[in-house]
Amino acid sequence: MVQHRSVPRPAVLTPSAATSQFRPVLLDASRPEGLRELEALAASSSVGAVQDTIEEQLDELIRCQDPAAAQTTGSLAAMRERICGETPLWRWGTWVFYPWSGRLVHVLPRNDFQQLRTDRNRNKIDRAQQADLRERRIGVVGLSVGNSAAVTLAMEGVGGSFRLADFDTLGLSNLNRLRAGIGDLGVSKAVLAARQMFEIDPYLDIEVFTDGLTEESIGPFFDGTGGTLDLLVEECDTVWAKVAAREYARSRGIPVLMDANDRGLLDVERFDREPDRPLFHGRGGGSTSADVAKMNQGELLSFLLAVVDEPRLSPAMREAVGEIGRSLSSWPQLASGVMLGGALVADTARRILLGEEIPSGRTYIDLDELIPAMDPQTAFVRAMAAVR
Repeated sequence: MVQHRSVPRPAVLTPSAATSQFRPVLLDASRPEGLRELEALAASSSVGAVQDTIEEQLDELIRCQDPAAAQTTGSLAAMRERICGETPLWRWGTWVFYPWSGRLVHVLPRNDFQQLRTDRNRNKIDRAQQADLRERRIGVVGLSVGNSAAVTLAMEGVGGSFRLADFDTLGLSNLNRLRAGIGDLGVSKAVLAARQMFEIDPYLDIEVFTDGLTEESIGPFFDGTGGTLDLLVEECDTVWAKVAAREYARSRGIPVLMDANDRGLLDVERFDREPDRPLFHGRGGGSTSADVAKMNQGELLSFLLAVVDEPRLSPAMREAVGEIGRSLSSWPQLASGVMLGGALVADTARRILLGEEIPSGRTYIDLDELIPAMDPQTAFVRAMAAVR
């Protein structure tokens, strides 16, 4: 037998607790107090990297505001001076400090930033619609599959205020489908999503609920100090939370979207238009969250399979059902399916929030059906024909 000596771990290798920081620090150096804070931050050991492309951002803003004008180096310089006035360019705009990475980034002021960042959305989303979307509050429950939806919503500018709920932390097995790295292991999934969204847009308003949805947190999640949610994206595994979230959403007239991450299944429940609509399109059999709280594991699994239409699951998922806890640790999921789900949720959320008549129901965007593989015999015949 090999004997392992107990050797003290060097202090530098001792793991530190995963930080819960997710909110950036915004500094306006054009104001005396902002300048003092920026100078103090720059003098500290907190800043690991400084990124200042404000001149390029400003030139891009000028071009997007008048794309027909033939701008020259001289005209751009004159326009920059006119916009900034007496304020030196390095003090104009906003300095954003991300404490979890140590990066200090110089960006355009809020309104200019939002106009330029979403400029390429036109004419798919016009500026009036973009402003409307910016005023909306979106809740996302479950930030594993929901991470893709939340980040895509932020990228597209769908929502300006978010509430993110997940009790879990990032594990190595999550990296087959979450846009994260090994340096994020151990970080709350809700915190991770908030960081990713803030790194896209530091002007967002984001709250995180790192205990997930509980009886204590579900009220503030739906009716926080900023107001009631306009739309809910539900992607959690906890059955009680799935049911309770819909009960709250229905009582407040909030539409609910869910991507099941199998065969491109997208659920739309328009509780804003149908206040008496049964949860899960009636597939839950009328069970309430109180009923679900009393179910054993077998009953919970049966409930979930009824909700997702077990006969319509993909062959791989149907085979997995009986193997979870035996040869499989959990439900199989792929990054491609998760990314597709994020796109489906973001696109549908945008259209609902802009007033399109998207009905309640269940849709499948099944890539195996849309891009089918040939059976071996047909493939062989075609290959032989091509040779001839």
